[in-house]
Formats: sequence, C-alpha cells, structure tokens
Amino acid sequence: MCDTIAIVQSRRTLFAKNSDRDGNEAQVLEWHPRRTHDPGTELRCTWISIPQAPRTNAVLISRPFWMWGAEMGANEHGVVIGNEAVFTTQPTAATGLLGMDMLRLALERADSAREACDVITRLLLAHGQGGGCGHEDRGFTYHNSYLIVDRREGYVLETAGRLWAVEPIRGPRTISNGLTIPRFRREHARWLYGFAASCELRRSRTQRLARNTDSAAGLMALLRDYGGRETPRYNWFNGGMTSPCMHAGGLVAASQTTASWVSELGSENERHWVTATSIPSLSLFKPVSIGAPQDLGPAPGDQNDPDSLWWKHERFARRVMRDPSQWLPSFSAERDAIEASWLASPPSSREAFALHHDLLDRWNARLDETEIADRRPWYVRRYWAKRDRAAGLA
Repeated sequence: MCDTIAIVQSRRTLFAKNSDRDGNEAQVLEWHPRRTHDPGTELRCTWISIPQAPRTNAVLISRPFWMWGAEMGANEHGVVIGNEAVFTTQPTAATGLLGMDMLRLALERADSAREACDVITRLLLAHGQGGGCGHEDRGFTYHNSYLIVDRREGYVLETAGRLWAVEPIRGPRTISNGLTIPRFRREHARWLYGFAASCELRRSRTQRLARNTDSAAGLMALLRDYGGRETPRYNWFNGGMTSPCMHAGGLVAASQTTASWVSELGSENERHWVTATSIPSLSLFKPVSIGAPQDLGPAPGDQNDPDSLWWKHERFARRVMRDPSQWLPSFSAERDAIEASWLASPPSSREAFALHHDLLDRWNARLDETEIADRRPWYVRRYWAKRDRAAGLA
C-alpha cells in the first residue's frame, strides 16, 4: 500500500510518497548513470525480458531489494514518479512487467512527465503487467496507478489490466491505492479490496493535508501523519493501515512504510529528500542529488545487517514502536531540530547520511540500557515477533 502526493503550481512542483511494503522488505536507494546501449540488447526486468532502449537517462531510485523495478524515483530531466497498487475488475496476469518495472523504465526513457505517461502506456500494451508483486507472498498481484510529475506539469495515470486512463494535475492531488479518475473508477474499481486497504480514508486525509501544504517541510509532516493522532492506531483487520505513516500488524492485511521520498522541482534549489529507511515519523529526510551518487554501504536485504542503514534503523524503530507514546517524542524532537537546519541550509548527502548513522548508534545505545514493555495489541506483537525471527533480529 502507499500514499503519493503532488502539488503542481505555475512555477514549481512538489512531490511526496510513502512506500508501504512487507515489514522485512528493505528498500535500496541507488544511482544509475546515463548510458547508451547496443542495438538488439535485451533488458531483464523482474520477471520478463524486453528490448533495451538505445539511450537511458541518469536516475535515482528507491527499489525493493528483490526486484528490478522501483517504487519511486527521479531522473536527470526532473521527472519524478511514484506508483501504487490498485485492485480492479480486470484479471491479473501470471507474468509481465511489474508496475515498479514500468516506473523505472519510464524514468530511464522519458524526458518529461507527458512522455513518461506515453512510455508506460506503450509498455502496457506491448508487454502487459503481471507477475508476483509481494515479497512474503509472491502470489500477491495487482494493477497500478502512477503519479507522474516534472518541473512544469503532472498527471495521474491509472491502469486496469491493459486498459488505462490519464488525468492532468493542477494544484494538490493525491492517490492512495484506489482508482480516482471518475469514469475509469466506476468501470473498473474493485470496491471491497479498496475498502480493505482503507484507500478512501487515507486519500481523504492526504488530500486535505495537501491543500494546506506549500513546502517540503509540510510534505514531510504529511508523510509522518497518524490521522491527527500522536501515535498509530491499530485494528485487528489491517493494523495501522488507516494513516499515511503506516504500521503493519493486521490479521488480514498488513503493510509498513519502508521508505519515504520528497521532491522540490522547478526552483533554483531543486532537491530530493529521502529517508532510505522505514517509518518516517522516526526517520530523517536527507538531501540527495541525481548527479552525486553516494556509497551507502551494504545494500539491505530481508536479513538483519548491522552495517546497513536500513537495518540499523529497524533495530531502533522496532523497539521505540513497542511504546511510542513514551519513546517517540524523546527522539523526534532532536530529529526535528536537525531536519529544520538542513531544510534551511542543506548539508552534503555524505554528511547527512553520516550523521544519521551516528544518531542511530547513539539512540540504539540508549535503548540498549532500557527494557521496553510492548504495549501494542496482541495481534501486532505477534506480527512483529514473527518478522523479527525471520530477519534474525532478536
């Protein structure tokens, strides 16, 4: 599940996304340079191979560790895309391109938001969308919607099988795992699945907050939102799926925010901000640039790696969220002060990531001295005990 937001104005565009996946499904932040390719080259995506383009753009993507495609990303031409699962009346295919594959392909091949829409629809018609989309359950399949922007304009692109609809964006626009283009929605939405994902509840919340937001800082706050509460609210059916900052733990449906992204486009100070970790309410947005690749250390997978930023953050966040009312405020205040200074005067990416590592070392050492009682509902405790065992995170 996911929440994606765009604000398209006359002189600039703002973009934000929370990527919600399985609890142990780490995301890899990675840079790919501009390249040329020999005629006849084949490109292996997640499940199928397709002809490679003659030229591909430089891109920065956030990618679930096991797939070729990406949940969100940007390219050298100022195109930024986020995708979301949607559930439709059209059948899902056993194989094809994942929606995440098409997102990355559009970033690599398009020079504008309009062209990115064209790339995705051509790929959809030529190859179809399909194949397993889940990490824990490879049989989990869905169709995709996209929020696609550049420095001047934006579009919502929604799909159902090989069918699609496009709508331009002016002002704030959000998507949250449900079809939104009116006629396409009436004809193709699978309402029960959308209800299970709390898509209308989240979209109503993000759209309302986006109307009152005009800055990167405001979008960061939106991605950290718990529906107006200070901490997550869980229910037995889908855990904490009712708010943008999503926490897994439901008995029927479960999804966790595993990475977050904010972009400012079209101004002299064009920037991208990423957490490269889960749970934005406990993480730190760090400035990154497509033209300045960073060595982030070992790429995370689904097993605990103390040298990985993603897993170092997991060790911290999973303990704090046992009793967030007590522990979340004590860390978020320090984080907020650092982030405010960065928004006013951004450091280099290298400095920002180094400081995040140092903070987590200090914060984890502090928690090592404390036994934290888990005050979450029993079904949430059970969900996370299983994932901690699977990841080797005692």
